[in-house]
Amino acid sequence: MSAAVTIAELAKHVGQTVALSGWLYNSRSSGKLLFLIMRDGTGLCQCVLEKTDANADMFDAARHLGQESSLMVTGVVRADERSTGGHELTASDVQIVQAVEGYPITPKAHGIEFLMKHRHLWFRSQRQWAIMRVRATIIDAIRGHLNSNGFVLIDTPIFAPSAGEGAQTLFQVDYFGEPVYLAQTGQLYVESACMAHRKVYCFGPTFRAEKSKTRRHLTEFWMVEPEVAYADLNEILAIAEDFTCSVVQRVLRDHRAELETLGRDVSALEKIQKPFYRLTYSEVGEILRSDRVREMLNADLERTKARVAELNKLIEDKEAERAAQGTKKWKQEKLAQEIVEHREELADREEEVRNIPHHAELAANFEWGSDLGGSDETIIARMHDRPVFVTHYPRACKAFYMKRNADDHRLVNNFDMLAPEGYGEVIGGSQREDDLDVLLEAMQAQKLDQADYEWYLDLRRYGTVPHAGFGLGVERTVTWLCGLKHIRETIPYARMMGKIYP
Repeated sequence: MSAAVTIAELAKHVGQTVALSGWLYNSRSSGKLLFLIMRDGTGLCQCVLEKTDANADMFDAARHLGQESSLMVTGVVRADERSTGGHELTASDVQIVQAVEGYPITPKAHGIEFLMKHRHLWFRSQRQWAIMRVRATIIDAIRGHLNSNGFVLIDTPIFAPSAGEGAQTLFQVDYFGEPVYLAQTGQLYVESACMAHRKVYCFGPTFRAEKSKTRRHLTEFWMVEPEVAYADLNEILAIAEDFTCSVVQRVLRDHRAELETLGRDVSALEKIQKPFYRLTYSEVGEILRSDRVREMLNADLERTKARVAELNKLIEDKEAERAAQGTKKWKQEKLAQEIVEHREELADREEEVRNIPHHAELAANFEWGSDLGGSDETIIARMHDRPVFVTHYPRACKAFYMKRNADDHRLVNNFDMLAPEGYGEVIGGSQREDDLDVLLEAMQAQKLDQADYEWYLDLRRYGTVPHAGFGLGVERTVTWLCGLKHIRETIPYARMMGKIYP
């Protein structure tokens, strides 16, 4: 009797007869040979079925199977480096569980709107499969690192009575007739927990009603937030540095094959080693206004314009070739797929041509006191090959709970960690204000109702101590480590402005 195994286990069964159960990813036939590319959730495997007089009916039924038909294949495992996954199955039996027709996501190229509408099926593609595997490992690495370093998990509420970040990005919900809000952060709650357990973290979904459609924004995302009692800014920076290195090393260890599928430059991730770069907010402002940045953006603009011209010519030539008499059907389909891909890239490049002058203007006119924008973070992140800690922002543009700097009361002891290669902010954190009077002053300046925060103020009334923490966005981390252009592929079901289906 053949053993039921998964594709990931085939290396242990070379020369043995096994049974695989899964779905048809792709197929082709060549005379009396049928090549079935099968997926089972753990990988891909080519199953080769030879037609004989005895199996003619089975062969013909398998040959007509549509993409994503479910099936069970029995055969002998053979090692073959040239084959997908490094192993092949010499099939002796094919059992059809369901024959599928008209699967909507075919091997040809599809537009992103179509794919997002069919997100429930898009998961099955190799690219999306690889991204979700990396995401799962990142989450496991996050939990594993914190758990093994003495942090206690604290589950924080999703319904919150008041703002943890800016009040303008709150989602209001009716809570039995009383207005409450979807949590923007669990930070205020883990601050109270760190006074009991010293080192804690929360990990869960967070919500921001930010009306933004950029590549970096979701309205629902996952965040991990460690908090540590008796810690200052330098100590939390060291924790964030070790934490980041640990997660990156785990992904490199476990997912080189998936990163290769995604086309990720693994050598860039191998550079993520301590120490990270450190710049103050004021130093960043000087860099943004420098000739170096202006020259870099001018070069970007010229290079992008050249690519736009090149893409327009490619599309024109391929459309002409596709319409020409005598072009075979397979060639027409291949050209159609390439044209769709070129058009998608062209739209991206044309948007860059429009945005680069604006980003250059923002950088050149950056004024001390304003927060760093996404384009500013991208510029700084592109100029470094390892993460950059940007510290000591102006107090006026940051959250009320951040610790006022002792030497310059205009500043707070905070940081953002910018991922290299232009990926921008992945972590934001600070030392927390532990002085009750200073905290009350900050709340008044930001017009926050003290009554909503009395429980939080108790932490400063009863045993206040220096403490610090940060938040890491899972989806931004996945975007960075997988080398993706848009954050929407990093979460199973993306929630963005105008995007709620499926």
